[in-house]
Amino acid sequence: MVIAGLFLKANEVRMVSLRGTRESHELVAPKINKLALNKNPSREEVSQFAAEVKAYCGEHQVEKIVMNRRASKGQGAGGAGTFLMEGVILATTSISVDLVHPATVRATDKRTATLKDLKPKTVDLGKAYDLAFELLN
Repeated sequence: MVIAGLFLKANEVRMVSLRGTRESHELVAPKINKLALNKNPSREEVSQFAAEVKAYCGEHQVEKIVMNRRASKGQGAGGAGTFLMEGVILATTSISVDLVHPATVRATDKRTATLKDLKPKTVDLGKAYDLAFELLN
């Protein structure tokens, strides 16, 4: 099963897809890792963003998407860009989407950090990797 981790931040989404198990997994599509949506997008730009996400999922046979759960209030609350991208992805994809809280990812990372040899060095890509890793068996 291919699982895509989508880390939403500002007006960008970082994507990492994994296949396999936690103990033995591989990166899928290591070259494609970022999509952006303008801060004040037009209808056409939103449609294009949705089409790009759908194309990525189709091209790499993604069976499940996992995204970071946005904080709705307080420090670190998700902005309008992440809210818009989350809504577009939820509304337009036919693939199952899970939302994972950052605390869950941190807890898994403490227990399984030694299994994450393929984790990208870039912080945001690392977070997308962690999201995808969360749903591996």
